[in-house]
Parts: sequence; structure tokens; C-alpha cells
Amino acid sequence: MENSTLNNRFRTALFSHEDEDQDKEYVGFATLPNQVHRKSVKKGFDFTLMVAGESGLGKSTLVNSLFLTDLYKDRKLLNAEERITQTVEITKHTVDIEEKGVKLKLTIVDTPGFGDAVNNTECWKSVADYIDQQFEQYFRDESGLNRKNIQDNRVHCCLYFISPFGHGLRPLDVEFMKALHEKVNIVPVLAKADTLTPTEVKRKKIKIREEIEQYGIKIYQFPDCDSDEDEDFKQQDQELKDCIPFAVIGSNTVVEAKGKRVRGRLYPWGIVEVENPAHCDFVKLRNMLVRTHMQDLKDVTRETHYENYRAHCIQSMTRMVVKERNRNKLTRESGTDFPIPMVPGATDTETEKLIREKDEEVRHSPCQKPHEQTQHHEQHPEPEPRVDPPSEPPPSAEVEHCVCKCVICVY
Repeated sequence: MENSTLNNRFRTALFSHEDEDQDKEYVGFATLPNQVHRKSVKKGFDFTLMVAGESGLGKSTLVNSLFLTDLYKDRKLLNAEERITQTVEITKHTVDIEEKGVKLKLTIVDTPGFGDAVNNTECWKSVADYIDQQFEQYFRDESGLNRKNIQDNRVHCCLYFISPFGHGLRPLDVEFMKALHEKVNIVPVLAKADTLTPTEVKRKKIKIREEIEQYGIKIYQFPDCDSDEDEDFKQQDQELKDCIPFAVIGSNTVVEAKGKRVRGRLYPWGIVEVENPAHCDFVKLRNMLVRTHMQDLKDVTRETHYENYRAHCIQSMTRMVVKERNRNKLTRESGTDFPIPMVPGATDTETEKLIREKDEEVRHSPCQKPHEQTQHHEQHPEPEPRVDPPSEPPPSAEVEHCVCKCVICVY
């Protein structure tokens, strides 16, 4: 009995000694991911999604289906006559979503009126201006004094809806994506895929991908998988890349199919399930946006699109400063300590002409005092040195010293 007690004490002392050695080797920075996670969850996340495309392609329905919410309950549908005179508008809808304690501030930017007019020349300009305005606002907030609570309203992703009717991309689709592909992450979406057969969907996807490459459009590129990723993740990533453009179907109606209640559309020939991967790519699009690539979309926006805008702004500001500095330098060299005011109604060319004329006038009229000294030297040259010492001037002579320190004898 005593021996067993001694063995237990020895074993306890040995293990406690090993734990102390492990505690000495353990520093604690392995908990950094947990610290970042707690801080991020406490702060919350924000994501801005833009949807663009013609009216009637199911943009609102798809957004409601993606996030299980109703963002357009107060929207007023326009008739055909009102759509003709309607211009492109920018509307924002913000909703707070919480899932398992994680809060997400979702902002949906809609573009009603896009592509609905008879003449759609540069109808994407208002969309591009809105994206630039968000970049500008973030740049001003980032350069200000208080940078603690900066609201990120930059557009992180743009779902562009392509009409299923046609043989591929239309000129409007090409011009829109080419005008915005360097400002935002564009994800093309083939709308209303239930109007096409599976063979037509496959053929149209191939055609759209070929035209995107042909016209040099830069859509959102999925990041390459790391070498240490498992095979299932690599396969899912490759399936996402092959799905572009995503053929989607949206529905807010719950129907009964095979004894289950699912979201879908009921037709005389059957039921189309929205969340069935065999019917459409809705689930893959939702996983890409929400589950797997939301942070990457934000990173690409911050590191690529916003940095390009920021670099362009800084270069423009630097050119303006250098131009103003050169102008002030030219003003100082011309003999004035104050900037020459702009003549009312005169352009920059006329102002520069006035500056040159002022410089010529000052250059041809130097100070008079050195000129007078030069004339005095020419009229009264210094006498040549003599060997004999000069005799003293008569008492009546007056000695005068000129400016150049030479002696002039006046009799």
C-alpha cells in the first residue's frame, strides 16, 4: 500500500515537471487567430453587391433568393411608357444579417433603368461615376484626421445579368463590362436559365466565355488553390471556374416536389428547383459569394481596384503640385515676390505670354548704378603708373574720389 502511494506521488511529480517544461517552451502567439477572430466578429463585416442588367431578367428575385430577405417590397413597377423616358438611377438597400453570432451589413446597389431606353449610349456612365464616388469618399476618409470609424461603401462585386435570348453577348454587354472591368469585380450571370435546355445552356456558356476572351474583358478571376489543399476543395474550385457565367434561376415561391417543400417554379411540364445543382448554378453562385470567396472579393477590391484609383489620384495631385511649384519659381526669377494674378477672361497661354513679356522687359532694363560706373571708367581711365613719385598737387587743387576708388585731379 505504501509502495503504490509512493509510485503515484512519483508519477504525479514527474508529469507536473513535464508540464512545467512545456509551459516554459509555450509562448502563446498561437492564439493570434483566435484574437483576430474575436475582434472581427465583434466589429462585424460589411459587403456591397451591385446588380446590373436589363429590367425583367430577375435581378431582384435572385438577390432575395440569395440572402433570404425581401429588399424590394416597396418597389413600384413601371409600365412600358414610363420605361422609355426613365434614366439610369442608383438605388441602395441596406440590411443587417446575423448568422451564428456573425453580423453582416449587406448593401445591395441596384441600377434600375439600365438598358431600357431606345438609345443606350453611355448608359453605364452613371454606374462608373458611382463606383468612383465611393472610391473618392473612402480616399478622403482615409486621408483625414479621424480614421478610426471609416465606413467601407466600396462596391466589392458586380453581378452582371446577361439575357438568355440571343447568340451571346450584345454590344451593350461588351461596352458595360469593358468600361467597368478595371473598377470592380465583374461576375457574369446568365439569367433565366429555365428558358433554355441543358444543351443550350452549355453552348451559350462556351460562346460567352469565348467572346469575353475575344474582347479582352477582365472578369473576376478565382484564386488558384494552394498545393496543400485537399482534392475535394480543388475539385470544387475547378467546378466554379467552369460554371462561368453562372446559369441561375430565382424564385421566392415555395412549391412541393416529391413530398418536400422547396423553392422553385411550377410549370405544366414539371418543377424547376432553385437549389438543385442539376437544374441551375444557384447554389454554386451563393457558395462563391457568401461561403468561399467573399473575403477574396473584398481583398481584390482593396488591393487592386482601389489601389489603382489611389495611385492615379496621388499622381494627379503630384503633377498639380509640381506645376504650381514651377510656376512660383518662374515668378520669383522674374523679380516679383508675389504670384501674378490671372487676368479675367485670359487663358493659361495668355498668362504665360504676359510673364515672358515681363521677363524681357526686366532683362533689358538693368540697374542704372553699374551702368553709370562703367561709363565713368570709360571717360576717366586710371593713370598709368610712373617711375618717379608723383608730385604733390598744388594747394589749390581739389582731390575727388569717384565710386571706383580712382583719384581724379580737378584743377
